[in-house]
Amino acid sequence: MTTHFLIGGNGAQSAQLNLRMANRHGLIAGATGTGKTVSLQVLAEGFAKAGVPVFMADVKGDLSGLAKAGKPHSKVDERVQLMNITDYQQRLFPCVFWDLYAKKGHPVRATISDFGPLLLANFFDLNETQTGVLYAAFKIADDQGMLMLDLKDLQAMLNWMKDERKTLEDEYGGISEASIAAIQRRLMMLEQEGADQFFGEPALDLNHLMQITLEGTGVINILDATTLVNQPKLYAIFLLWLISELFENLPEQGDADKPKLVFFFDEAHLLFNDAPKLLVDKIEQVVRLIRSKGVGIYFISQSPADIPDTVLGQLGNRVQHALRAYTPKDQQAVKIAAQTFRPNPAFSTEAVITELGIGEALVSVLDEKGSPTPVERVMVAPPASRIGPLADEERTEVMARSPYKAIYNQIIDRESAYEILKGRVAQQAQTEQQQKIQEQLRVEQEQIFKQQQKEQVQQQKEQARAQQQAERTSAQRATAVDAFAKSAARAIGSSLGRQIVRGILGSLLGGRR
Repeated sequence: MTTHFLIGGNGAQSAQLNLRMANRHGLIAGATGTGKTVSLQVLAEGFAKAGVPVFMADVKGDLSGLAKAGKPHSKVDERVQLMNITDYQQRLFPCVFWDLYAKKGHPVRATISDFGPLLLANFFDLNETQTGVLYAAFKIADDQGMLMLDLKDLQAMLNWMKDERKTLEDEYGGISEASIAAIQRRLMMLEQEGADQFFGEPALDLNHLMQITLEGTGVINILDATTLVNQPKLYAIFLLWLISELFENLPEQGDADKPKLVFFFDEAHLLFNDAPKLLVDKIEQVVRLIRSKGVGIYFISQSPADIPDTVLGQLGNRVQHALRAYTPKDQQAVKIAAQTFRPNPAFSTEAVITELGIGEALVSVLDEKGSPTPVERVMVAPPASRIGPLADEERTEVMARSPYKAIYNQIIDRESAYEILKGRVAQQAQTEQQQKIQEQLRVEQEQIFKQQQKEQVQQQKEQARAQQQAERTSAQRATAVDAFAKSAARAIGSSLGRQIVRGILGSLLGGRR
């Protein structure tokens, strides 16, 4: 069983990495153009051949060549002879390509819930009050039984919190509208940068990063970061999320013959530049504890000074390429780099760092007892795979053979906070519409009732007037009849009276005659 693999040599001595100590992490440092990428490639090949899966971020686009065998070259042959390598054979390695933007590899996604408020708050540069509101959003979502999978879920949750702020504040404390607006503005910026593609499902299954072929070769996972590195904060936060997920989900392994996974973090200074202390503490904690889960983390940067001391002190395996000392700051960086190595009495480490040629390095690894070996000046071993990137058609060919294309290339959008809150809004709108219709019916019924009452009153008034008119007419008729009767009576009475008078008078006159 393989216990060590070659990093480099100088003819007399060879530098070999002890697999049992590979989870004690490491560092590859050196100025631009001094050979860090080739050293990274050699380490990745060594782990893969030993049956250890690898995950690496390809910042410059050069590492895709691991998927193709190298070609014979006179300089390679010369180095093989100088280093007395007897088993060198050019070959390809099983690779899977990943890409947050789904252009040069399978899309890598995580849910908002898995990412969590701590990393988001640091990614958004939120202040304490805004961070509190973000934590409240996650707590409310949990309490309400709502999944937050993508950015639209978080956006919907923030909108709902704004609408229900007065109700929520009794249980969750102050929820500032200004803080909600600040978070929403950062979400908009994130969407405009295209990073919204990262949040969603299907989320990355960590087991898919830890595969071994039937021949016993560890699969090399290559994240294309040529675009991602232009957004350094997202790049750093994503890789930190990944190692945090590994730490939280992998079981304890203890001391083992080799790691479960080795993680290469290129341009490591991006992780620590302007990072708040809380985030640096989180990184330091993960790096310190994740080795018990069988994961080795290797940082690649220009200078050891780019790494905080609390993290640097945990990086036991070191590969140092040349540094240039043109300025006092450069000279200080060289001094710091030299001090991180166990001295070799045969040479001055500080002096040699500035003398190293391309493809040369100072190497110190951990021995069987976990102690650093004295630093050695070596030539880095030549990679067995291609040095340089694949052509686009070659990359497409590798991706077409990937077993994960059917899993990750199709977006899943199941019911989550956005759909639930949208349903609530729709239900509320429907309820309000029904209430509005009912209110309109009530108003219309009241108007009809009032109109009916008005018409009834009007009818009653008209009937009363008609009755009064009838009564007046009847009275008038009665008065006329009475008057006529009286008149007739008077007339009759007068005529009879006159007749009686005439009769009496006639009798009297006739008698007198």
